[in-house]
Amino acid sequence: MPEHIRRAIEITPAAGTGERIIDITTLGRRTGRPRRIEIFFYRAVGVTYLCSGAGGAATDWHANLLANPTFTFHLKNGIRADLPARATPVTAPAERQAVLAEIVADLNQPHDPGTIRPTRLEDWADSRLMRISFRHRP
Repeated sequence: MPEHIRRAIEITPAAGTGERIIDITTLGRRTGRPRRIEIFFYRAVGVTYLCSGAGGAATDWHANLLANPTFTFHLKNGIRADLPARATPVTAPAERQAVLAEIVADLNQPHDPGTIRPTRLEDWADSRLMRISFRHRP
């Protein structure tokens, strides 16, 4: 993976809202058609994640990734790249706790004006959480 793309994915708590916004293209679980949406991504414990946010409401992107975990991760702010990726649901309680704690701590940073604060870890307990791995193009 080129260094400039790796840096764009490996955001730190200093990253602003714009750096966290991407698009993803999943395949519809019923139609099999591509579905592209805008979403935030997170970096926690050295790994990239997608998360449904506080409240844990059901989301189409999550259901689509459960049915077909391969998707495209589209960087679009500053650096543009379409990255083949795979999503894995995070269900282990210890991993969920560690990741969500980092996400909430990051969102509570005062540097990011696009975030509603304060947010509490207990509000994120039911969030849909996916660990992302990037696949190299053949």
